[in-house]
Amino acid sequence: MLKALLTDIDGTITTPDRRICTGSIETIRSLLDDGIEVVLASGNTSCFMDALSKMIGTKGTFIAENGGVYRIGYTGSPVVTGDQTLVKTALGIVQDHFRERGIALDLYSPTYRFSDMAFARTVSADEVRQALHATPVQVIDTGYAIHLQAPGINKGTALVALAQKMGLEPADFLAIGDSLNDVQMLKTAGIGVTVANAHPQTKAAAQYIARKEYGDGFVEAVEKYYPYFRAR
Repeated sequence: MLKALLTDIDGTITTPDRRICTGSIETIRSLLDDGIEVVLASGNTSCFMDALSKMIGTKGTFIAENGGVYRIGYTGSPVVTGDQTLVKTALGIVQDHFRERGIALDLYSPTYRFSDMAFARTVSADEVRQALHATPVQVIDTGYAIHLQAPGINKGTALVALAQKMGLEPADFLAIGDSLNDVQMLKTAGIGVTVANAHPQTKAAAQYIARKEYGDGFVEAVEKYYPYFRAR
């Protein structure tokens, strides 16, 4: 039996133009009304996740910064698991690398991040990896941004940690995603699902691939597994 849903945001509960899919929100609220926990997971910042959780109507539990930060409920304090000191050193190396060619990185909300650092996909992720070949820092291309994250941190590790604090097991979760940063999350959860627009490697990690894309695929996946959910 499943007791909770863990879902990515961009590319999973959105439309192709990154607008929130209203069908996805209705589906999430139906689960919440039935007493099912819903956890949002993203590479975005904690403050963004807090606002989105309130607007959707969840209980406030989320994973942010690709697993580097998580929070249990609205009254809990964000838990930071990543090493941003290491990440900031790596970011400096990347900035110096591209500055030599007159290219400045477009950073995403750097003052609101506690674990990773993220910037626009205006440079090649492969070139970023080459610049950081001597460091252990992860370079994560989500399809929406390039993130630098400490080694060993991902949405799957965050799932293990927050599940324990919620009194659940990772196997109690249905996880739905689309990008490479969702692979470990899908592998760690009891059931891992992708939408049809997912990256091939993400599809390879899933137990079910929805026929539909984006938010419509999310709705399809939840409807398929809805009979397996049981309220706590």
